[in-house]
Amino acid sequence: MKNLYIRNFYLSLFFILFALLSNSCKKTTTSSSSNTVTIPVVITSSTIINVTSTSALSGGVISSIGGVITANGVCYSTSIATPTITDTKTSDPVMGNGTLYPEFTGKLSGLTPNTLYYLRAYATNSGGTGYGSVIKFTTSASLTAITTTVSTFAGNGTAGYVDAGGTGAQFNNPTGVTVDASGNLYVSDTHNNIIREITPAGQVSTYAGTPTIGFSNGVAATAQFYAPTGSAFDSQGNLYVADFGNNVIRKITPAGTVSTYAGNGRAGYYNGAADSSHLKSTTDTMALFNNPQAVAVDAAGNVYVADRGNNLIRKILPTGRVITMAGTRTAGYVDATNVLAKFNNPSGIAVDASGNVYVADAGNSAVRKITPADVVSTIAGGTTQPALLNLPSGITIDKAGNLYIVDESGRVFEYTTANVLYNLAGTVNAAGFVNGAGTSALFSNPQGIAIDGNNNIYVADQYNNCIRKIVVTIVN
Repeated sequence: MKNLYIRNFYLSLFFILFALLSNSCKKTTTSSSSNTVTIPVVITSSTIINVTSTSALSGGVISSIGGVITANGVCYSTSIATPTITDTKTSDPVMGNGTLYPEFTGKLSGLTPNTLYYLRAYATNSGGTGYGSVIKFTTSASLTAITTTVSTFAGNGTAGYVDAGGTGAQFNNPTGVTVDASGNLYVSDTHNNIIREITPAGQVSTYAGTPTIGFSNGVAATAQFYAPTGSAFDSQGNLYVADFGNNVIRKITPAGTVSTYAGNGRAGYYNGAADSSHLKSTTDTMALFNNPQAVAVDAAGNVYVADRGNNLIRKILPTGRVITMAGTRTAGYVDATNVLAKFNNPSGIAVDASGNVYVADAGNSAVRKITPADVVSTIAGGTTQPALLNLPSGITIDKAGNLYIVDESGRVFEYTTANVLYNLAGTVNAAGFVNGAGTSALFSNPQGIAIDGNNNIYVADQYNNCIRKIVVTIVN
């Protein structure tokens, strides 16, 4: 009996070991299956670049590689609403497969004028081909081309403070520019701490402030600013200025009276009272900003502020109450609603006739859109198009709703209502002071941008200490 017990013990031990080994084998199999190749996940770039009658640029981003990428590009068709790689396609260089967001851009050529195209990005690995969403674009109606000519409107490249005509004037690191209904230009001459006015003929004068750092209101000639940046007019002719160094928003009336519209000079974040019933006038000096860089005004008199140091978009109601429209104080990149969204050093701001707000989100190299319901989305650049923009610093909008953007790398763009991006002037990361046609012209850290009623574009070319003018021509 004793031997039988021993035999049964060893048999039980054998089965236990067999079960353990079996489970171990199963675990190894599971681990191996985790290396299975999956089809790539692709995002089609929402922006089409430099569309002509016969060509365009487009691309995408591979957000999940799934395996070794063997091919990527865009496929397109005039008749197939969901084109595939069996249709016409580009074959673009494959990026490194270890990167988080491999981006690719290709040129579409041989297109037909005035034709609707369906397009989507693709990427292929041994598991198959993944496709992004379909976007649509239409080529130009005829063999036309957009040409631009860049000239120096005022200033001569030397930092200084001289009121004179055209290139006889001097500025010191201008960063903001806006235009009134009569075509006069207003420049935030940042290091001179003043606001300058330039007539359509190019005559420069001092509009408000003295060339001394300070914080005082009153008559325009004696008021003081501290590194003013962006500015914008309301429908009554009042000029609102982001007084960057003083952490406030200033207001200059048509009569030349300067006042503090919101903020009190202390850097911080506070929206003021919950309502404006405590206010004796339509201002809120309880609110706090942190290096506000740009402002925009809508038809109802709401003032929008790119509060750069707080990574927020603020809104000042006509009652004077300050609210947070979108963002949190922590820098980041999140498309969401209201305070769930994130920005990184927002530097430029514009508003359209429908109340949509557009933000030059410099730190994220993106242009963001905020709807009247405070929903934030990306319309160009960002993580899905990381090479498209490079630190966009200023943005404006024309009457038709087209956006104009300037980035610190030295380029000026038009982003049309058809989601087409045109590089109007300048070359990426090629700083200089050169006038001429299109991309042969050079800028140096341009900051502000404005457009007049004749569609002439003006750029505050900061390090060149001047204001540049861009004339756009359509050549048939």
